[in-house]
Amino acid sequence: MSSGPFHFTVTHREGLARRGELRTPHGVVQTPVFMPVGTRGAVKAVTHRDLEDLGAEIILGNTYHLFLRPGGDLIARAGGLHDFIGWHRPILTDSGGYQVFSLATIRKIREEGAEFRSHLDGAKHLLTPERATDVQAQLGSDIAMVLDECLATPATRDAARDSMERSIRWARRARTRFEQLRSDPGAIRVTNPGQAQFGIVQGATFPDLRTESAQATTEIGFEAYAIGGLSVGEPPHVMYEVVGQTAPSLPEDRPRYLMGTGMPDDLFECVARGIDMFDCVLPTRNARNGQFLTSAGPLSIKNARYAEDLSPPDPACGCYTCRTFSRAYLRHLYMSGEMTAATLNSLHNLHFYLDTMRRIREALTFGMFEKLRLEFHQTFSRRPRN
Repeated sequence: MSSGPFHFTVTHREGLARRGELRTPHGVVQTPVFMPVGTRGAVKAVTHRDLEDLGAEIILGNTYHLFLRPGGDLIARAGGLHDFIGWHRPILTDSGGYQVFSLATIRKIREEGAEFRSHLDGAKHLLTPERATDVQAQLGSDIAMVLDECLATPATRDAARDSMERSIRWARRARTRFEQLRSDPGAIRVTNPGQAQFGIVQGATFPDLRTESAQATTEIGFEAYAIGGLSVGEPPHVMYEVVGQTAPSLPEDRPRYLMGTGMPDDLFECVARGIDMFDCVLPTRNARNGQFLTSAGPLSIKNARYAEDLSPPDPACGCYTCRTFSRAYLRHLYMSGEMTAATLNSLHNLHFYLDTMRRIREALTFGMFEKLRLEFHQTFSRRPRN
């Protein structure tokens, strides 16, 4: 599949799982891939140099937050988000739809768009599909997401249908605006002419709505497609069922992105169902709250049992944190409120996620993915080790 500088090739398959190569204006991304979340143009507690050393090939930025501060106009004058933040590898920007969803008490969804009040100063804003497209054109990310409506779980069938149909109408408007900017930017400073736009499939947990949304969204004709509206309260097995039902409805020659997911075992299960791209705040958020994600499962460094434990957080891990520091020292830093705690914990969790994806890609190359998946489930438990 080719669209200018954006190109995706599947290189290996094992069942529904696949390994691929995604080419963008700012570099090549090996898939399956996990994208660290840099909400405001920075992944919390770590530097871009740290991310490069960890092997991160692409990060995610948040349109909602960057739209409010410092603003698309300023970032465009700086040459785009890559130049503004000093990250010259690929970037994906979401549309702000999930953040608007999370502002349930201060937002209103109408056909024109999402009306909300800024969490910064209370100012009223209207985020439309066109505006979200314009802001992302100013940011110049390699991948821009359309504005969609995300529902909380559980949702009634009627509510899910209304939301899904509105998201399709918004997707058509976003694509029309995107194509207008390609041919005639007008008053908008487009900082990355090679930007790709992804459509988003909605439909809550209703299989027929997901299928209908996938068909309508692919008919619009995006560079690739995402599955949205999951990881919003549904049990993991329900998410797996929805992903397994939806992914086959998406084009084989386009990357498939599962938005906002998840735990390490989610990565394995959703790769097995045909997903290529992931993002989640979980590794860095949990790190800042004193939780390590390890090969055996979550470990809470806050627990008093680790006060004199001189072993590394994860003896099976080769990251800088695990090679250098003990649980006792890391607990001391966390309990003392030292900023270094957030950095060292985040370095481990990001390494764990990125290295897990590296191992998955390697296993797919040699036809060993199913073996690796079963081995992972034998050692990893979601139950925290307190």
